[in-house]
Amino acid sequence: MGTSGTWTRVGHLDQMRAWFGRPLWDMEPADADGYFGKVLRGSPSGTRLARAQALTTYFLFLKLRHKVEIHRMTGRAVECPIDEMNRPRGSKDAVLRIPPTEPEIKTLFTGWGGEPATCRKFAPTARNYTASKLMSQVGLRVSEACMLDLADIKWDLGRFGKLHVRHGKAPAARARASGWCR
Repeated sequence: MGTSGTWTRVGHLDQMRAWFGRPLWDMEPADADGYFGKVLRGSPSGTRLARAQALTTYFLFLKLRHKVEIHRMTGRAVECPIDEMNRPRGSKDAVLRIPPTEPEIKTLFTGWGGEPATCRKFAPTARNYTASKLMSQVGLRVSEACMLDLADIKWDLGRFGKLHVRHGKAPAARARASGWCR
């Protein structure tokens, strides 16, 4: 990459540091969420993507070259505040995905929970609510929730029953032994 690309990334880092008011290695995920989700909300997606990539590259550099010195000086471990799940990918149209907070999730499901009693079509509303609740609490992907059958729910196993995810993606990485969820 040429020098102009380097200076562009340095400019992005300078702007983030000016907003943050402290060294960038002190930035936590909540700070990054606030910056990308609130400060840059109205900015073009390319700007958000470029800043996220600059920050990620900066933390990768710190981790590779200065991790030990920063830890010795500050007692802090160098960790990128933009985690793998929320990092935008290489497309200019990528959007930084900021997960909702617990109160926001609770508000969503509280409001949605009363809807089946008053809705016009009960079955699809109950299905959508149940699938969303499973995805939220158990961590199922949309494709995994869609592939579930009633036979996959085993109420007699354990205190709350078990859910057998037969068509799952990478069950070991998500701590599901043999595809069974609690």
